[in-house]
Amino acid sequence: MTNERIICSAIWFDDGKEYVHMPDNIKTGYVICGRRHHNCFAILGQVLQTDRGYKQLDEIQGFITNTNRFVDRKEAGEIAFSAMQTGELKTKLYSEDLY
Repeated sequence: MTNERIICSAIWFDDGKEYVHMPDNIKTGYVICGRRHHNCFAILGQVLQTDRGYKQLDEIQGFITNTNRFVDRKEAGEIAFSAMQTGELKTKLYSEDLY
């Protein structure tokens, strides 16, 4: 069992710029968190004041861990299984697998 756990859905948009207060392993771009991934997209749409204009941005869907790391869906599946947040090992974790 590991101490690292998945805490919420997140999407990393890497625009090549540096921002403060991002997860420890994110050097450029920004991460938006939400209960589910569609919540992250909705937040970005509100911030950018656009309907789907963000689809032009490169993105990686994943999760934030309790150790302040952004992880992709594959690594999140391994972490969630090790932390007993899922009953089976997932090759890609979805928020629906957690709650």
